[in-house]
Amino acid sequence: MEKKTVTALFVGLGSIGTRHLNNLTALCAEQGIALTVHALRSNLVRPLREHVVEKLDAQFISLDDEDALPKYDMAFITNPTSLHASALEQLKGRAETLFIEKPIFSADEIDTPLSDVLEKGQKAYVAAPMRWSAVMLALKQWLAENPDQRPYSARVICSSWLPGWRPGVDYRTVYSAHRDMGGGVTIDLIHEWDYLVGLFGKPEKLYNFKGTYSDLEIDSDDLSIYIAQYPTMLAEVHLDYFGRDYRRSIELFTQEGTVTADFGSATLTLPDGTVQEFKETTDAWYRREMTYFMDYALNGSGESINSPADALDVLRLTLGEA
Repeated sequence: MEKKTVTALFVGLGSIGTRHLNNLTALCAEQGIALTVHALRSNLVRPLREHVVEKLDAQFISLDDEDALPKYDMAFITNPTSLHASALEQLKGRAETLFIEKPIFSADEIDTPLSDVLEKGQKAYVAAPMRWSAVMLALKQWLAENPDQRPYSARVICSSWLPGWRPGVDYRTVYSAHRDMGGGVTIDLIHEWDYLVGLFGKPEKLYNFKGTYSDLEIDSDDLSIYIAQYPTMLAEVHLDYFGRDYRRSIELFTQEGTVTADFGSATLTLPDGTVQEFKETTDAWYRREMTYFMDYALNGSGESINSPADALDVLRLTLGEA
């Protein structure tokens, strides 16, 4: 029997693009799918990461290149956020299903009409890796199995030390440090709002205070604090670049006690004190996400679990717009 063949185009092969390429390649091999991968690049001279070149069947700087296909089964928009809108516009009509890295747009492109960059009925998924962590999946299951334990309050925090994010790299040179490159905790840590919306939907009201308060040598915001009102719950969200001790968790206060999903320790603590452990690598999140995306791209129909419209709503919330 002839192998099923899938064609994929990558726009951007930095660290996250390479991660997605590696996982796509591995999953296709496991499922007996023949994979053809092309890369649309801005510079063919710039070296790629280790073992990337051998996974590519063609590289080019324009979709007018003779090697480019008229249409791909899937395309991955994994270039810098500030280039997403232009990449999507360029790819309009050239891919059956899109995988768009989060956030979908930069802050100054938030008013871009989706109809300008997407075909009507375009299948697309916007990355939301924290939704695929084992801890988050366990929390969602607990909430589904305990509907009587309605949270009165949610407290979310992501606190980390920006200079330690990328060992060996000067933090002052990366996009996170620069507002004009789309940096700042408000957008950089969009994961927190993404999973909060995934759990409870959009809030009715939202207040946001943000700015640059630490001594880090950056011009982007290093602190962003939110208060959000839901019909039956209040939520607090704290995001910063200056916490020396990494903290990433959500606490839900219920009638029976507190449920804490701690992504740093990979644990879920239940109201009765039971601690469930989910030790795994971060790449396991991305593998589950890619498994979902492949199934959606090849077998699914309709909107994905995180459509561009959903992702645009989350981006607006992140920027403090209810």
